[in-house]
Amino acid sequence: MSFSSDVKLELSRIMPNEKCCIAAEAYGLLECGHAFSAASIALHTENRAVCDTYRLFTQTACGLDDDAIDHSVRPSGINIVSIPREDDRIKVLNRFGHSANDVAIRLNRANFDCDKCAAAYLRGAFLSCGALTDPKTDYHLEFSIPYYRLSRDVLALMWELGFKARPVRRKGVYVLYLKESGQIEDCLTIMGATNASLEIMGVKIVKDIRNTANRIANCESANIDKTVAAAMEQIAAIRDIERRKGLDSLPEELRELALLRLENPDLSLRELGEMLPEPLSRSGVNHRLKRIIKISKE
Repeated sequence: MSFSSDVKLELSRIMPNEKCCIAAEAYGLLECGHAFSAASIALHTENRAVCDTYRLFTQTACGLDDDAIDHSVRPSGINIVSIPREDDRIKVLNRFGHSANDVAIRLNRANFDCDKCAAAYLRGAFLSCGALTDPKTDYHLEFSIPYYRLSRDVLALMWELGFKARPVRRKGVYVLYLKESGQIEDCLTIMGATNASLEIMGVKIVKDIRNTANRIANCESANIDKTVAAAMEQIAAIRDIERRKGLDSLPEELRELALLRLENPDLSLRELGEMLPEPLSRSGVNHRLKRIIKISKE
């Protein structure tokens, strides 16, 4: 199963305590499905758990009989849940304040009776038309809504809930999406998918640790490269002086450091300073080595 399917399975197991929230979730499931009008009310999905939730919540909220909802499966594996009889469709529309003569499908906020109904509607909408990428690859949550006016209403609702969703049209469908991981975590939490939200947080922590470790490793590697390059330059200068004038031509403090560097090409400046008869700081060692390089160049 995909990560998105796992999230929908988690959401489909939620049964609100309040009747108004059950109705609000049913409203989201119905209105954001494949069709919601007097001509057709239907949902297309690959997720069987969503089909069962769609049937249960629709029957509970609208008082439909068991035979009022039809369920079929295409050879492609797509489940189609529909309300075949027109009188049942009219009953559903009327239940949520819609009619057969509606020109455009809009969000009717009169169906929200308590402060949890908006989240319940959003949960139903996600079950019908939502999708979520695996956080190991990308952060992306979206609602693919079939009606333009409805998409603008849901967008306004999401903004009111604190989610800065962005709209885009894709293949004739109106998509609202979130890309920021924190926003996705909060959206999943408010819908009730706390396990999925925690999983995203866990993935993010692992990614941050890996990125930090990589940065440290890259920094250490760069420092090692710089240390090796500097040591090679110092040794080349010392060999040059040794070949031309001899190391005895150097002052005592420079000669002992030059010999120490030749014997220990891989030591850091701090380590070289600690090995001198009279220990010297890193900056002191660096200053003396720069004098040696300068003498070589002169």
